Amino acid sequence: MLFLYKTINKNGEREEGSIEAFNMDIAITSLQGKGLAVSSIKPKDEYDGDILKKIPFFNRVTNKEIVVLSRQMSTLFEAKVSALKVFQLVASGNDNPALRKHLLGVVDDLQGGASISSALSKHPDVFSDFYVNMIKSGEESGHIDQTFLYLADYLDRTYAVSSKAKNALIYPAFVIFTFISVMILMFTVIVPKIGAIIKESAQEIPFYTKIVFWVSDLFVNNWALMLLVLVSCVTCFVWYARTNEGRRWISNTRLYIPYVGDLYRKLYLSRFSDNMSTMILSGIPMLKAIEVTSFVIDNEIYKEILNEAVAKVKAGQPLSMALADREEIPNILTQMVKVGEESGELGNILKTMSKFYQREVINAVDTLVGMIEPIMIVTLGVGVGILLASVLMPIYNIAGSIS
Repeated sequence: MLFLYKTINKNGEREEGSIEAFNMDIAITSLQGKGLAVSSIKPKDEYDGDILKKIPFFNRVTNKEIVVLSRQMSTLFEAKVSALKVFQLVASGNDNPALRKHLLGVVDDLQGGASISSALSKHPDVFSDFYVNMIKSGEESGHIDQTFLYLADYLDRTYAVSSKAKNALIYPAFVIFTFISVMILMFTVIVPKIGAIIKESAQEIPFYTKIVFWVSDLFVNNWALMLLVLVSCVTCFVWYARTNEGRRWISNTRLYIPYVGDLYRKLYLSRFSDNMSTMILSGIPMLKAIEVTSFVIDNEIYKEILNEAVAKVKAGQPLSMALADREEIPNILTQMVKVGEESGELGNILKTMSKFYQREVINAVDTLVGMIEPIMIVTLGVGVGILLASVLMPIYNIAGSIS
């Protein structure tokens, strides 16, 4: 990593320059070894004038980067490279300034004697509780290389399922955005001009055309008020969504929207099964696996279910019985969990269920997209047709009266 420094030499003269080092401590030691007193030293990225790198969206760590990082570390650990050297190598070769900064922080902690899991836990924005607990299990079992490989495979699977659901909604969102833009353009530019011609003709204006003119006047003359109301509504919704009650309402609403709710249920069940199977097969205790899964499932209702399950399992109930009381958990899953508990193969059973629900998510996405497209086409056609009919019918009447 490149550092920019300001120093004072033995003659009291100020010097500026740059030095390549794995971290700041090594850079300072190197400069002091040359007889220089360091007055200021910072990573080069902090001086970077690129405005995009100062925006969080362009200065973030993606899931794909964590997958690649995990595979690199798995290979290095398998080659019997020391933990400190592994993180120094992946940090120095990483192109993302944000991720490199986190990795250098891990290197500093490892040099101070911390364990890998302890060092990673100080960077929750990059390494989740699930990730840290998996690494801790790998350290305890002595199979850290396999653990990083498991994590890479797991992140690959979750990314594939989540991206499939997100990408499927891009086309419908684009069509809806285009439709709204066209309608706003018509109400603000086209309809006012046509409306002026119709009003000057002194013809009786139909009721539905009056509604269109009223909406057009609202867009043209009260756009500032409408924008203020829209911004206020969005602000209030965002504030409410960040409260505990708001998060719970949104989580519950997602599960009961027709068709979409079924997709979300399968997505959360896939996430639950995959997390649990990966952690149990890695040797993490049942209670810890449930607790960590509750944090990464990203739904308040299922988080509540898992927290209740933790209390019931602590009281001596098997996991299958702890999950059986909630309608959000399908009977097939609880029965398969029961089979896994009785056979001692719970991890493998959950792995099978994870694959099943991943396929279900993909099928649900394809079905939903197949339904959305014709519905949108019909809805947009009806909307545009009503608007055109409302404006063109009076014009035809004017043309007929003139002839």
